Amino acid sequence: MALTTQRPNFLQSMTLRLLMTGFAWLATSAVYANASADAHADEGESIDVGASIIHHISDAYEIHFFGDVNVPLPIIIYAPDHGLDVFLSSAAGGEHAHQGASGLWYTLHHGVLSVSADEPSGEHDTHAHDAHDVDAHGAHGHAAEAEPVYYDLSITKSVFGMLLMMFMMVLVFSSVGRSYKKRTGQAPKGLQNALEPIILFVRDEIAVPSIGKQADRYLPFLLTVFFFIFMSNLLGLIPFLGGFNITGTLGITMVLAIAVFLITSFSGNRHYWSHILWPSGVPLPIKFILVPIEIVGVLLKPTVLMIRLTANISAGHIIILAFTSLIFLLGDSGNNIPVGMGTGVFSTLFMIFMYLIEFLVAFLQAYVFTLLAALYFGDATQEAHH
Repeated sequence: MALTTQRPNFLQSMTLRLLMTGFAWLATSAVYANASADAHADEGESIDVGASIIHHISDAYEIHFFGDVNVPLPIIIYAPDHGLDVFLSSAAGGEHAHQGASGLWYTLHHGVLSVSADEPSGEHDTHAHDAHDVDAHGAHGHAAEAEPVYYDLSITKSVFGMLLMMFMMVLVFSSVGRSYKKRTGQAPKGLQNALEPIILFVRDEIAVPSIGKQADRYLPFLLTVFFFIFMSNLLGLIPFLGGFNITGTLGITMVLAIAVFLITSFSGNRHYWSHILWPSGVPLPIKFILVPIEIVGVLLKPTVLMIRLTANISAGHIIILAFTSLIFLLGDSGNNIPVGMGTGVFSTLFMIFMYLIEFLVAFLQAYVFTLLAALYFGDATQEAHH
């Protein structure tokens, strides 16, 4: 069955993607700039499983495939007092610091980028910068006069994955849109046939029941969010392709949640805001208790959206990595081969099971986020019942 209602405007949907991408890039860079934990244990020490897992699911300045095979990403640093530096992360890796065109020195150690106005005197001196305070904008504050204030706008792994997903969505839906124009009134086929049931599902099972008559107004955003989350989750499940954790990155989910909050707030009608700020039929003393609770609820809804998506996607990766680490822990890093082999069989079977569950979670989390966003939009636009 072909779509019968007005299709989402492609330019409008594309504008949403570009705006969300730009804001998420900045937010992700700011969040990642605050990372200061060293995820690897030093040589000669026991394996720190927790730190190793967090390191693998965290954002990074490179895309790691396997072994020593990785692709460096652009590091973009702007320091108001020094200027702009752009270079690949491979230049700052290793034992030697990299000096940018602005005169600042950069060292990338265990995924942590350290920036200094003076050349570091030793391999581990770059970690002194980790103790410095970081302001709300991602700029490192002055713990000492010699330390520069800078903004980290690097294209990290999550930002690259987000841009890749946006590019893929443009290609896919441009192709589907052309198919509808060329095959007007005909049965869908190919990619059009694969995506139309999902588009109809979002429209008929999420948007229309939750929002009502104004569903078409919000359908471009809901479709964009659903497919972005779903495709990003699937990208993170492809083995040996960098281990992307796009929707497990707080900066990206925060921007998605802020977009839902802003659309809900600006769409809210008189009935919606009067119910929150001054509910009718409620005694005056109760209003002073109820109104603050309602205001907190307005702010809490997007926060819950952000935390739920980030936590659920990261949890699946953590479980799989934990069972992988169990092989090395019980096998004593190869010193106890029989135990390691026995644990490996159990861990592998459970990882396969969890991997299949992750496919379900990839769709489920996209559905839940889109459904809750639609419910918020419907609540903001519903008319008063007389």
